[in-house]
Amino acid sequence: MKKKCTSYALLGMLCVLASCGGGEKKENKPQKKEPQALTRYADPFIGTGDHGHTYPGATVPFGMIQLSPDNGTNGWDWCSGYHYTDSIAVGFSHLHLSGTGIGDLADLLFMPVNKEVDLSVPVESRDDYPYKSKYSHTNETATPGYYQVYLEDHDINAELTASRRTGFHRYTYKENDPQAVVIDLGFAINWDKPTDTKITVEDETTISGYRHSTGWAKNQKVFYVAKFSKPIQSKNLYADARIQEGIEEVSGTRTSAQLFFDEKNSDTLEVKLSLSSVSVDNARENMKEREGFNFDKVQEDAAGIWNGALGKIQVETPVDSLKTIFYTALYHTRLAPVTFSDANGQFRLQNDSIVTAANYTAHSTMSLWDTFRAEQPLMTLLDPERVSDIINSMLVYYEENKTLPVWTLYGNETYTMTGNHAIPVITEAILKGIKGFDVNKAYDAMKATMMKDDESRGVKFYKEHGYVPYNLLDESVTITLEFAYDDWCIAQVAKTLGKEDDYDYFSDRSGAFKHLYDPKTGFMRGKSDKGQWHEPFDPKLSIHRKGTDYTEGNAWQHSWFVLHDVDGLIALHGGETPFTAMLEQLFTESSEIKGGDASPDISGLIGQYAHGNEPSHHIAYMFNYAGQPWRTQYWVREIMKTQYDTTPAGLSGNEDCGQMSAWYVFSAMGIYPYNPSSGTYQIGSPLFEKSVIKIADGVAFTIKAENVSDKNIYIQSATLNGAALNRTYITHEEMTNGGELKFVMGPEPNKNWGVDAEK
Repeated sequence: MKKKCTSYALLGMLCVLASCGGGEKKENKPQKKEPQALTRYADPFIGTGDHGHTYPGATVPFGMIQLSPDNGTNGWDWCSGYHYTDSIAVGFSHLHLSGTGIGDLADLLFMPVNKEVDLSVPVESRDDYPYKSKYSHTNETATPGYYQVYLEDHDINAELTASRRTGFHRYTYKENDPQAVVIDLGFAINWDKPTDTKITVEDETTISGYRHSTGWAKNQKVFYVAKFSKPIQSKNLYADARIQEGIEEVSGTRTSAQLFFDEKNSDTLEVKLSLSSVSVDNARENMKEREGFNFDKVQEDAAGIWNGALGKIQVETPVDSLKTIFYTALYHTRLAPVTFSDANGQFRLQNDSIVTAANYTAHSTMSLWDTFRAEQPLMTLLDPERVSDIINSMLVYYEENKTLPVWTLYGNETYTMTGNHAIPVITEAILKGIKGFDVNKAYDAMKATMMKDDESRGVKFYKEHGYVPYNLLDESVTITLEFAYDDWCIAQVAKTLGKEDDYDYFSDRSGAFKHLYDPKTGFMRGKSDKGQWHEPFDPKLSIHRKGTDYTEGNAWQHSWFVLHDVDGLIALHGGETPFTAMLEQLFTESSEIKGGDASPDISGLIGQYAHGNEPSHHIAYMFNYAGQPWRTQYWVREIMKTQYDTTPAGLSGNEDCGQMSAWYVFSAMGIYPYNPSSGTYQIGSPLFEKSVIKIADGVAFTIKAENVSDKNIYIQSATLNGAALNRTYITHEEMTNGGELKFVMGPEPNKNWGVDAEK
């Protein structure tokens, strides 16, 4: 079980005490029950502690704007700009990453203040920001689409909300206090660095400009327009920390401004900002989605949008904390990828060309190494039209780069992480019948990506040797295993399209994992171009990124990545008995990670199983394939119980744009897309008495679990639409047709149920 910060535990105790209530006993009168908004269960603070790397601010599902507080602290745990252990705010910026392991964005920082500040002071650390303020979590709230914090040093209450392409601020100042707002386009965290910025005062209520930067996204260009509910009375404009007198526009590497407003008529100032990757004019056009100033109405609409998004899955359980974990997880799965094209369809590519999305909405922030596993399959169920939008976005990047994207950030390809996992996303969509994109073009893109003679990502070596030799490229074992799965995916689409030669070729290559299995140790190991094992070998050794055979892990965690041929992997181990013995040992082995440069991503350890990083996410379901589904049921429940909770540290590792939470959403309902492109979902151990998935208008799939509890975790029997079900999977078609999957649960394993499921 992961370690919890005592301050989180204390916070939880206080919440429990507060909820107990007190005072006089009230008469128990029957009252009409109104439908409860599901947003009350979603807590954006979950994941903002420990290594979750989420942000608590305001956005709408897959919105272009992520308006959230920034602590102004650099460091791995501040990749989203915010960490729950902090108590200093430097402002509110409009773009943020949800749960990643690399820090970027935090563009267009605004901060309300009640005094004039000197923006010419050099900033060497957070202590130097003249506009920072202390805050307390007791005066901070967050719900889907809304964030509020009281800034103690400025005596200002700040509130944030958002629509799809516009962020809204409401600042309430102390009566008769000076009212001012700082805009700092030089503000940056972690990898990000501004290269060119501009602030133009267009008129008494409008400013505009741009912020160009480099970082993880090498060529990020953000254009903006901001409007204020009051006239600007005076202003101080700065270019590269020098005040500029008597002008309406400043430009430079780092520009900033302080705008002053009349405090006499109202204690409240509202601000709205729209942005664009293309131009100021496009940002202005994006702002037309919400005319005027009506913060409360925007907040109400955002809450309604979120309630609709969360309502696509209805769960029933008497345990409210489980609802909180579940709906927060579902909330986190709706944050990325983000809308990237403007209202007119235009968006910018990395080469600065402007393209127009015709009949689709372009998306960016695609963490495909993570999200292909469960986040994308969840989207396939709940948002199929968005899946085609995402694939069309990928195909535009393919046209630019002649390869499919790997990790796309604000229109930039970062090439972060291993494999080419746009391929399983596209394959899943094709095989599950998603429409709205050119299937033949998508197939050509997949094939070209896995045939490109690219040494930097390993395809050239893979083609030449049948695997990636460790002496030619780092992370060779992980890359080989992931390429094998990508090849299998291409083969399935080739078969669907009648391309028999391609089917045979990629099917043959998908057996590449067999080259790296060492029968002596039972692990996947690095092999040289001469066919020699990488020595010395220690399955617990982890080296982060450089000089390693495994990506963010070790041999214990990566030797199980064979999604497409588990029977073949079992055969390599010598059969089901030795296979399940080693699989069980994974969970019961000591959690020691060896090496002085072990990856920080190895977290959420149960034995050597590391739930805090995505390569482990499918592993507990592998017992299903080897005749011991009750072990899957046990370990899935153990993971849910120990790796998720309702505190800010309630995620055991990086959220990674929805994947960590998507695992929970599926697993809590009792199913998981082990191989997303297979068209099947493996059965685990349902957590809820009832889960209803809205497939389409008038179509729902219901999962019931009779007698379920924290003790009754084992499936005794199952039926699908009233007929006995004695297999450990259901198909995508069975789900999307609608119907009911019912389990009877008990405290002891039924070792006769589902044992021949995959035979």
